[in-house]
Amino acid sequence: MLTFHNPDHHLHHASELKDGKVSPCFELPHRADTVLARVRQVGLGQLAIPAHYGKERYARIHSERYVNFLESAWQEWTALGHRHDALPLVWPVRDLRSDIEPEHIDGKLGFYAMDAGVAITAGTWQAVRRSADTALNGMDHLLQGNRSAFALCRPPGHHAAAEYMGGYCYLNNAAIAAQSCLDQGGKRVAILDVDFHHGNGTQSIFYQRPDVLFVSLHGDPRRSYPYFSGHRDETGSGAGQGFNLNYPLPHGTDWGSYATALDDACKRIRAYQPDALVISLGVDTYENDPISHFRLTSHDFFGIGAAIASIQSPTLFVMEGGYMVDEIGINAVNVLQGYTGGV
Repeated sequence: MLTFHNPDHHLHHASELKDGKVSPCFELPHRADTVLARVRQVGLGQLAIPAHYGKERYARIHSERYVNFLESAWQEWTALGHRHDALPLVWPVRDLRSDIEPEHIDGKLGFYAMDAGVAITAGTWQAVRRSADTALNGMDHLLQGNRSAFALCRPPGHHAAAEYMGGYCYLNNAAIAAQSCLDQGGKRVAILDVDFHHGNGTQSIFYQRPDVLFVSLHGDPRRSYPYFSGHRDETGSGAGQGFNLNYPLPHGTDWGSYATALDDACKRIRAYQPDALVISLGVDTYENDPISHFRLTSHDFFGIGAAIASIQSPTLFVMEGGYMVDEIGINAVNVLQGYTGGV
């Protein structure tokens, strides 16, 4: 399996507001380094530095003004004399106006954010655009007739929607890759999100569309981030009705319960017969992850990979969450090895 990775991810190392204080993010550069080291250690396959794309590819999923905001936010922030990370401090909630983009950077940060886990730093734009390019290269590899690829994306992407960032995510790498498949002749794409946290951004982007089936297994949003998305009754709307499937699972879910839900999800995806399958690969379902609440062991991740292989579709794995850095490499690569052993 070919692995795409870009060292520019090191340019983004941010802080977040969590538990009432500003502290370094759980989403650290070391996460991707640990996964890459494991890929090399087990000899998974060749490594490739992805080619670069223009902003217009990101704007197939995100609005042009949102992409422009990501590109210019640090310059606008530092023009005020700031040198620390830029974090939002006010949001257009409930009955506040959300249709007019503010001119001031403080307003823009809140306008385009769902939480305070998406700081903008000097290197954020370069890192997030190269993360999206990594996913795009992976999809191009599939479209060249290859069976699988691994896009070691960082920062992750599945919480980012068309016009907002959140949950350490800025550009939605999986969605951008899926759209690229459709733009190059694909008719149907499925996205399977196995991150502990619901991929609210991906759901939002494709919620009214039948050409992308979104399926997510995640912690019950009544108790788990992002709290306001991922309930079972969210099944799509309009033309997209029935093309959005959520499997919210309770705290403490172990492999037995998880495997049952995963098996059903895979059956639904097989019935859809996608031209390509994108996996939002979060491994924060691990039993010792510091911000999640499932009980999967490292060995269980082989089973996830084998189940995905049973779908028998060209598959792009896109790295999302996983914050126990000592095990993230083992768990992510176990999924990939489980997949390659099952095809």
